[in-house]
Amino acid sequence: MEQWNIWLERDLWLNVAIVVVATALIYSVLRTLVNTLHKRLKAWSKDQDGNWQHFVAMVIGRTSRVLLLAFSLLLALRLPELPGSWHSALSHTWFVALALQVALWVDTGVRLWSRSLVMGKNGGSYNPVMTTIISIMILIVVWSVMLLSILANLGVDITALVASLGVGGIAVALAVQTVLGDVFASLSIGVDKPFEIGDFVVFGEVAGSIEHIGLKTTRIRSLSGEQVVCANADLLRQIVHNYKRMNTRRIVFKFGINYDTPSAKVRQVSEKVGDIIRATPKARFDRAHFLGFDESQLTFEVVYIVLTSDYNQYMDIQQEINLQLLDALRELDVRFALPRRDLRLVGERMPVLKVDGLPQPAQSEGNDSDQRLPRFS
Repeated sequence: MEQWNIWLERDLWLNVAIVVVATALIYSVLRTLVNTLHKRLKAWSKDQDGNWQHFVAMVIGRTSRVLLLAFSLLLALRLPELPGSWHSALSHTWFVALALQVALWVDTGVRLWSRSLVMGKNGGSYNPVMTTIISIMILIVVWSVMLLSILANLGVDITALVASLGVGGIAVALAVQTVLGDVFASLSIGVDKPFEIGDFVVFGEVAGSIEHIGLKTTRIRSLSGEQVVCANADLLRQIVHNYKRMNTRRIVFKFGINYDTPSAKVRQVSEKVGDIIRATPKARFDRAHFLGFDESQLTFEVVYIVLTSDYNQYMDIQQEINLQLLDALRELDVRFALPRRDLRLVGERMPVLKVDGLPQPAQSEGNDSDQRLPRFS
């Protein structure tokens, strides 16, 4: 205490002036060095966001001015003669400032890495769910280690603290198990990649394009325009049809013609269908067969492959095939079958209908078959 009083009385103002001037000079030098290095690296990495110079430049640009001032002050405090009790406090302060600055640099580096993967070189997203989860986990670890290191450096016993955090983590996990289920489901989506942003999917009664895959929910823009939000865990429990990864479509359709059609023309119908599909762009003919005898028609089954995944183009191709098939059957004088049922009533006499104001038919004395019910079609 006496040494402290003597130092205050004798060299107080001189030491304060030395520390202030030294702090200002050291801060100016450090700030100039950081700014110069940042500008040089940024100039070297111009228009090249993915190279290491740009990465280092962005990390250095995250250097805190407050921490630079703290470093300058700590360096300046080495000039005057300080009491022994100050050395321990200055040592802890050095560790705290350095730990904070390193954590800021790592934080910036992780965020840049995450953004570069999500955006990709061509602007397209690349596995955003997995990247986001990994970056969040790394940041949690970095800041947790920084905090525990500072506490340990200050003399705090972190063993009990770590144990209590483990117990508290279990309690929190039990309380938010539904949320954690969705988070792990998003991790599964990121690893397995059943769909990605931009894919057209169908599940349940929902059909639309994936807009966003988050930690808890996935957002889908439906065909009718509204946004559908589905929990990741619920989404993975369903059967999802991903049409974005479909390169071709196998199309099967049927049509029927009248029973009155001669067998020779029936053979020609199959040949005509094959010729029509072969002449249609982006369509590959597979087969066309006279399938069988249905209740009111001779049924044909046609199979062909659409060489595109676009649904609108598929509908254009199907429409063109239908129109050409209609013209071809008219040229062959073959009619499409219409729904029809034959009804034949036998063994009963024709009833006599009496309508007021109309002449009544004469009663026939001939064969009873003249009064039997006719055949209706």
